[in-house]
Amino acid sequence: MGKVTGFMEFERVEEGYRPIPERVKNYREFVVGLDDAQAKVQGARCMDCGTPFCNSGCPVNNIIPDFNDLVYRADWQNAFTVLDSTNNFPEFTGRICPAPCEEACTLNVNDDAVGIKSIEHAIIDRAWEHGWVRPRPARHRTGKKVAVVGSGPAGMAAAQQLARAGHDVTVFEKNDRIGGLLRYGIPDFKMEKSHIDRRVEQMKAEGVTFRTGVMVGKLPEGSKVINWASETVSPEELHKAFDAIVLTGGAEQSRDLPVPGRELDGVHFAMEFLPQQNKVNAGDKVQAQIRADGKHVIVIGGGDTGSDCVGTSNRHGAASVTQFELMPQPPEQEDKPLTWPYWPYKLRTSSSHEEGCEREFAIATKEFIGEKGKVTGLKTVRVEWKDSRMSEVPGSEQVLKADLVLLAMGFVSPALRTSCCPSTRHERSSNR
Repeated sequence: MGKVTGFMEFERVEEGYRPIPERVKNYREFVVGLDDAQAKVQGARCMDCGTPFCNSGCPVNNIIPDFNDLVYRADWQNAFTVLDSTNNFPEFTGRICPAPCEEACTLNVNDDAVGIKSIEHAIIDRAWEHGWVRPRPARHRTGKKVAVVGSGPAGMAAAQQLARAGHDVTVFEKNDRIGGLLRYGIPDFKMEKSHIDRRVEQMKAEGVTFRTGVMVGKLPEGSKVINWASETVSPEELHKAFDAIVLTGGAEQSRDLPVPGRELDGVHFAMEFLPQQNKVNAGDKVQAQIRADGKHVIVIGGGDTGSDCVGTSNRHGAASVTQFELMPQPPEQEDKPLTWPYWPYKLRTSSSHEEGCEREFAIATKEFIGEKGKVTGLKTVRVEWKDSRMSEVPGSEQVLKADLVLLAMGFVSPALRTSCCPSTRHERSSNR
């Protein structure tokens, strides 16, 4: 490494945030990235550890020590080349990835991890600024046609790699814009959608065709999955028109909470609430938008989607925001000797939580209470866990006021299950 003793000399420097009173007034990104000097210092903290667990901790196997060293040496263009070799969209991951690489960092055993995510963010932002991100169309065409169903990050990455290999790629997206949950799940204050738009333009220049508003197959009756499709294509039609099909739809069906009162107005899935605000931010008009203005909001589910609901509700001007988690409150500090280099179990506080939120742990909802068809509160009960079994705490029932309830308890399955013609798929495998 460029600075062998850097990890002993320099402290970790976090990316900055714009002040809370300022940032909750809009939906713009508020993270203040590292400047050149800060990035150099953070790159210097990367140890010559011999076995870089960060590489395997990263889901896309970024070559992290190499680009850390190049940033330390102020060789930004080669740092981008290294990052780009494994990661199609560092501007996405540099903003919204939870950074398991940092949990796996060798320095994290007994010190603060290297700020890998902030360095990645700094590299890709400079690459766009200096024009190093360019279309890379294939030099030779294979004549093979590939359909990619779904335009989230997996679909976009698959399409880009296939196009660069010389195939004719068409991406099918049921919604009206490209991006999947990047577009209609992640709030703009975490990632502005201009990052998606410029990647789409790059991919078009590489030969990718995008078809929005096209549903492949049919959604189940009564599905609450977002779908603005104006056209339907059957799997059989895709098999006739393409040599291969890549399914990248993900799990989009939200987990429900079937307790009494679920039908009350004001109880919604998070994925009914979040996409509407993203559409408004994009300039669309949304009829009867679900809003939190002046309301007492309860978010059921303690994960990232719930946190996104908290941040959006605060920007709406909610009277109060409370987030429920069924599990007990995690420890503030993980047991590093037990969990390192794996993803640890510990309390995580997001920027949205810091903007204003009450967090309740080990609590379950027994009933939604309402008047005249509208939710007015929740009947809850405290729970305790023993030997992985949950039981209610006697006498702990209470009623909490709620004008808006958002269900953010994860996703259980793809929106549509299909065999996708296994026999046809087998027959086509010999032609690839």
